[in-house]
Amino acid sequence: MAGKNNALQKPVTLSAALENVIGKGPMTRAQVTSKVWEYIKANNLQKPTDKRTIVPDAKLGGVIGNDEISMFKMTAAVSKHLS
Repeated sequence: MAGKNNALQKPVTLSAALENVIGKGPMTRAQVTSKVWEYIKANNLQKPTDKRTIVPDAKLGGVIGNDEISMFKMTAAVSKHLS
């Protein structure tokens, strides 16, 4: 079972590009993931024909790149902006 030392619950520092999308850190990895999804849904960035595909706008593109990306690969791209 996950205890208090769970990596998802440890606060991390965000890059400036990521803070531009989801707000100031530090945040836990779980909060980062949640806020990124809030941003995606609020800005209608899921491909209409395949909701698993994210079509980034300029702001999110600064974090995950400007090409369409699978929601599964998006988490890895976002994690490069955490320290």
